[in-house]
Amino acid sequence: MNRYRRRELKITLKPVQLIACIAFGLWLGAVAIGLSLWLALRLWPEQVQPVAQVIAPAAVAPAPVPPADAQAQMFERYKDILHNQEAEQAAQAAQGNPRNLNKPKCQFWLQQNRTAPTDKSQANVLEFCY
Repeated sequence: MNRYRRRELKITLKPVQLIACIAFGLWLGAVAIGLSLWLALRLWPEQVQPVAQVIAPAAVAPAPVPPADAQAQMFERYKDILHNQEAEQAAQAAQGNPRNLNKPKCQFWLQQNRTAPTDKSQANVLEFCY
């Protein structure tokens, strides 16, 4: 028949021991949370302080309005960049124009402008290649 004997598990309930174990577990959890918070508060300001110093002035103070001289300098720089872009576009258009292949002065200034671009070479490209 049955070679295996069933074991019976007897559970005895001891309420005092159960309550003590639950209380001890809750106490250990509270201690662990407290220590974690204490450690986080000790280390957190050291990590956040440099970031806060960078962010706080930008968030509090509005962006400074540049004075009129700075605005004039920015506008001059913008005009220079725009002028250089127009000159580059003109030089590129001159290089692609087949009529300029027979003009030795145009070829010379195109090469000069490619190797060492200056205002003079750009002006001569515009003069001799159109």
